[in-house]
Amino acid sequence: MTAPVQLPAPGGALVFRGLTLGYARHPAVHHLDGTIAAGSLTAVVGPNGAGKSTLLKGIMGEIAPLEGEVVRPGLARQDIAYLPQAAEIDRAFPISVFDLVAMGLWRRVGPWRSLKPHRAAVEAALAAVGLTGFERRPIGTLSGGQLRRALFARVLLQDARVILLDEPFAAIDARTTDELLALVRGWQAEGRTVVAVLHDLDQVGRHFPSTLLLAREAVAWGATAEVLVPDNLRRARRLCEAWDEEAPVCRAPSAAHRHDHPERDEPDHAPHGHHTHGHVA
Repeated sequence: MTAPVQLPAPGGALVFRGLTLGYARHPAVHHLDGTIAAGSLTAVVGPNGAGKSTLLKGIMGEIAPLEGEVVRPGLARQDIAYLPQAAEIDRAFPISVFDLVAMGLWRRVGPWRSLKPHRAAVEAALAAVGLTGFERRPIGTLSGGQLRRALFARVLLQDARVILLDEPFAAIDARTTDELLALVRGWQAEGRTVVAVLHDLDQVGRHFPSTLLLAREAVAWGATAEVLVPDNLRRARRLCEAWDEEAPVCRAPSAAHRHDHPERDEPDHAPHGHHTHGHVA
């Protein structure tokens, strides 16, 4: 029998109610329930294909739920900032570092307003990430670490209450990682809510008090030291390996079914379409 999923206390910045996200009616995140507390620092971890990036896009509203909902109490769209994976940035696009960073102001000043009156704010954001003097450089000339710094500067300008980071420290050097982690801790100290998709579990253990272990569904969610234990990590791998990519959206297993079969560590899903369920664990 596996331990029940640990959920944060209610009353926070982001609430998931039976949230199922996916593409073409095939779920990538399945019946997620829980709350990310306001002002918390939460890591989202899991195997490749676990639905981590999909979850961030669902929070942003870029992907509409197949079922359930994301509740954002008191949050407007401009209150949420999103830093995508570096691979999603077209580095061949002819744009300068200044213009990339200045995009963080669009929601406040509008896309058609001149950004010249805000030059000092853009330059201050660049200075905060160590990119003073890079304003006119094309983004295609930046190293991976420099591009990540520029994206962090853009987030700084958004001045958002909730900050979503997708693999923010991937493939960058230790010095850059430490400096960007300091920014993340500073955001939390200011009372902002930070949710970061990460792969480095040692890094998560050192810097992120709360963790959601995702494998298309929540395997465990709570204090990081209690979530990142071998049994949970093994179960997450099994869930992802057994997932049926072609299955349609399913109904969440009932509480009675879980109670009647406590020895099972998976919902009642079948891999080959024997039931109308989304995955097999």
